[in-house]
Amino acid sequence: MATYLLDTNILIDILRDRQGRRALALALLDQDHLLATCPINVAELYAGMRPKEEPATTTLVESLRLLPISGQAARQAGLFKRGYAAKGVTLSLPDALIAAVAIEHGCTLVTENRKDFPMPELSLYPL
Repeated sequence: MATYLLDTNILIDILRDRQGRRALALALLDQDHLLATCPINVAELYAGMRPKEEPATTTLVESLRLLPISGQAARQAGLFKRGYAAKGVTLSLPDALIAAVAIEHGCTLVTENRKDFPMPELSLYPL
């Protein structure tokens, strides 16, 4: 059993039933995998949701394992941001935090935005 951390764009696609993402999530669950997210994704999801989507959004979020942002993950995110900046690569702090949480918890990150997550130690789901 693997744990998959769902990035915000995937959560939106599940809610709006786009690009087969709902079917993907159900297939992963059928294979006894665990679906998770983190507080950054939850905040981004609620910030961008349409008012009529709130009940479905709440149901979706409550169905996922919520992985915390630990002090170690926060430290690692800061190191990612600083280290990549030194190489001329700009990472957003939210993306650095999501990556650090996924790495800390041994998750595979499911995202459309692969370019935002250049960390070689991060496992990305092949979409």
